[in-house]
Amino acid sequence: MEPKVYINGKLYPKEDAKVSVFDHGLLYGDGVFEGIRCYNGSVFKLSEHIDRLYDSAEAIALEIGLTKDALKNAVLDTLEANNLRDSYIRLVVTRGVGKLGLDPFNCETPQLIIITDTIQLYSKELYEKGLDVIIVHTIRNHPDALSPTVKSMNYLNNILAKIECIKAGAAEGIMLNKDGYVAECTGDNIFIVKDNEILTPPVSAGILIGITRNVVIELAKEAGTTVREEQLTQEDLYNADECFLTGTAAEIIPVANIDGKKVSTGKPGKITLSLLKKYQELTSAHSSV
Repeated sequence: MEPKVYINGKLYPKEDAKVSVFDHGLLYGDGVFEGIRCYNGSVFKLSEHIDRLYDSAEAIALEIGLTKDALKNAVLDTLEANNLRDSYIRLVVTRGVGKLGLDPFNCETPQLIIITDTIQLYSKELYEKGLDVIIVHTIRNHPDALSPTVKSMNYLNNILAKIECIKAGAAEGIMLNKDGYVAECTGDNIFIVKDNEILTPPVSAGILIGITRNVVIELAKEAGTTVREEQLTQEDLYNADECFLTGTAAEIIPVANIDGKKVSTGKPGKITLSLLKKYQELTSAHSSV
């Protein structure tokens, strides 16, 4: 069956799913998006993702034009039309078609796009062995210039860091902020384990408040593990007992090496593996509801 893409209330075959070259999302990266997971026909943390999408849109004065409930129904209808049970959902809201020039208020109607497809960032082997990552030279955007809490379509900062990773042969890149502290990876939040405590950068470090990040923090606390949000240095990463990344697409994946240095034994640690198991159990239980 040919995939169908939702654009402004209509479903189009993949080949016919098109937007204008005058859309400010294309011209200027003016828009917001979300990536969401569906497990066995049940969308995971849909409300949280929708809330974040609307928060991002409000931050850039972008009117989505649908109620949250209507958007949720559009997501579910698109999944049903594509007969997908396990999938990755990409929600995109662009500023819409307008005149050349930055003025966003020259755009009449936002474009709402829903794409449903499958995704696999990393092989099963890497979840068992862990990733090789590097600390990149590209620093995270200054949070006072562009808030990291806005999940905007302008991902050039992340892409430049990703290019560094690819050239270095690394799976992911850790980005530092303007002050030299750890922020996040090109597409994931980062955690370390030290002395049986979990540490992760705070929002003030310039991170996106990840949905999966929040789930992992809840799971860890429920298991009785201390979780602290604090500024982390490169040395903290090198001296960690464990390290793992979280994200909607990546879920939870261990890190084996940072800048060619082993994280402890160079193998996924017990806390990381325990959290991964709990996360898989949670998504499995969610899909059976």
